[in-house]
Amino acid sequence: MLAERRQQLILGIVRQDGPVSVGALVDKLGQSAATIRRDLIALDEEGLLKRVYGGAAPLPDERDEPFAVVADVRVPEKAAIAARCASLVADGQTVLLDIGTTALQVARLLRGRQLTVITTSLAVFDELRDDDDVELVLLGGMYRRQYRSLVGFLAEDALRQVHADVLVLGTSGVTADGHVVDTTIVEVPIKRAMIAASDRVVLAADGSKFPGSGVARVCDGRSLDVLVTDPSADPATCAALRAAGVEVLTEHPAGALAV
Repeated sequence: MLAERRQQLILGIVRQDGPVSVGALVDKLGQSAATIRRDLIALDEEGLLKRVYGGAAPLPDERDEPFAVVADVRVPEKAAIAARCASLVADGQTVLLDIGTTALQVARLLRGRQLTVITTSLAVFDELRDDDDVELVLLGGMYRRQYRSLVGFLAEDALRQVHADVLVLGTSGVTADGHVVDTTIVEVPIKRAMIAASDRVVLAADGSKFPGSGVARVCDGRSLDVLVTDPSADPATCAALRAAGVEVLTEHPAGALAV
């Protein structure tokens, strides 16, 4: 197994399960303890995890919040953003749906439409699995339980074989200069592969993502076609994205007054 692939798997295990021992990693990956220790040293030096006695732990504040907890945050804003994102998908198109709770709401709004939906999200899969109108493609990969997503080289390789008309992309944040960032290293290659596979990229990001911070950059504004957000999004960041050629659509939550 190549070192890069092995280290990606280690990162996924640590971020998903929390602190883990060298012995547990040996059992999961079938590698020697010496190899695992070298990988942990390399990942620690890159600032991607923290080495602890006998194993490794995720960096402080970088473990994902449980999906159910995130789903209950800023629900009206996400609903308005999801509705606009769904309206940007035409019948007969192929749409890629990223992970996240907003993508799940988009999936609900796509039910009953003649579409092909490709995703790495188990939540999206569960939402559409019994819909006879939607051609549903679930990409393979390593399962991240807390966020119900599939990651790793299998998912990346599969994305190189597909094409989408529209991608609905999620994010941990958008920096002041218009870069899309993510707090979870293992998701970044998947997001980049989704962008490469899509003709049109729609970023769904509520105002809490502005300004954002993250471990790694996913892309800059030049890779985006549309941003769908709400009125609380930082005006300067939205202006930076407009300057990069991004169409910025601001959706007001139900019950809110447009000004």
